[in-house]
Amino acid sequence: MTTTLTPSLSARLTVEAFLHDYMLTIDSDRLEDWHTFFEEDGTYNVTTRENMELGLPLNLMSCEGHGMFKDRIVALRTANIFEPHVYCHIPGALRVTSIKGDLVESESSFTIVRTTNGGDMDVFICGRTHDTVRLGKDGPKLKNRTVILDSRQIDTLLVIPV
Repeated sequence: MTTTLTPSLSARLTVEAFLHDYMLTIDSDRLEDWHTFFEEDGTYNVTTRENMELGLPLNLMSCEGHGMFKDRIVALRTANIFEPHVYCHIPGALRVTSIKGDLVESESSFTIVRTTNGGDMDVFICGRTHDTVRLGKDGPKLKNRTVILDSRQIDTLLVIPV
C-alpha cells in the first residue's frame, strides 16, 4: 500500500524538520549560521504574551535583514557580557495555520532549558512561536519569526536567539 502525503501534511513535515534544524543550530552554538534560516529581508521579533494581548508594539529583541542578524551575533561574541550558557529547545507540536502559495504560516509552543557552565539547569523561558516560512527552490526560509514569551520577566539577559 502506497500512502500519498497531502500538500498540508507535506508542508507541515517540511516546516517542522526545518525548524528542528533551526533549534539544533542554536543549541549547538552555531550562531554564525542563524541568519541563513531567514530570507535576506527576514524579520525576527521576541515579545511577551502581555504585550501581544495589549497590542503593544514592544519587542525584547528585534532583527530585520541579514545585516542585523549578523551584527547581533558579532555583538554576542565580542561585546556582550553574560554568564556563558547553552540552550536545549524542547519543541511542542507544530500546527500549520495557513498555506498561501509557497508561504506556510505555523505556530508551535516551546520550552528552553538553560544550562550554565557550572552545570546548573533551569527552565529559562517558554512560550510559542508564529512563523511564516517560504518553501522555495533553495529550501525553506523564514520570512518572519515571532516568539511570544509566556512571562514578561526573564531572570537574565536574553542574548542568544530563541
